Amino acid sequence: MKTVGIIPARYGSTRFPGKPLALINGQPLLKWVIEGSKTAKSLDEVTVATDDERIAKLARECGVRALMTESDLPTGSDRIFQAAKQLGLDDNDVIVNIQGDEPLIEGALLDKLSEPFTKDANLEMATLGRALDEESLKSPNTAKIVLNQRQEAMYFSRLPIPYTRQAGEAPYPAALKHIGIYAYRKSFLEKFCAEPPAAVELAESLEQLRALYLGARIKVVQVTHDSWGVDTPDDVFKIERLMRERTLAR
Repeated sequence: MKTVGIIPARYGSTRFPGKPLALINGQPLLKWVIEGSKTAKSLDEVTVATDDERIAKLARECGVRALMTESDLPTGSDRIFQAAKQLGLDDNDVIVNIQGDEPLIEGALLDKLSEPFTKDANLEMATLGRALDEESLKSPNTAKIVLNQRQEAMYFSRLPIPYTRQAGEAPYPAALKHIGIYAYRKSFLEKFCAEPPAAVELAESLEQLRALYLGARIKVVQVTHDSWGVDTPDDVFKIERLMRERTLAR
């Protein structure tokens, strides 16, 4: 079994065009992501999937392979799968979808996400979750996960779940905050990308609900890491502040 990390990186972001090349503390965003990903011990290779030669050039300068993909693919998962086909991966190989806009990504986190596949030969998909605070619970921008006894996802929602009838008890201990990094068997990713979006996926605007609709088991690994993505130019300043705080804390 081979485990490959693929970083989807589009140039034409609606809210932040050219985002992978935006400078954060003097270094392109994508370079931070690549450097963090390369510290993972579980990954046999890190690859960038992009639609822009400028991004591909940066990836090669950072010492990783760059694969060109179509510009009009509907989701990051479709971009990942198009790159996986170019890599010639076997059905049993594992693909880690590394978000291209998270410059604080750490290799140890990717190792935790990859680990369940070494223990369960039939596992199709895995993702990450962390403890919920009240603010995240109430936010429609935060996806929540309810788990079964095997630490697998039963449902994801933007709503506060599960609803509780127990007066005085907050519902958030019964769910986790979803950290949107995924890993899949290549065979399942092919199946996922061949299917149209499910009605429940469109209702919640959560791509992972298509996997549940198709009957996949999604292992959820609980971590303490939070998600710090760059969605708009203003987020650059937030990330630079977090980096300074981390440096001072060492």
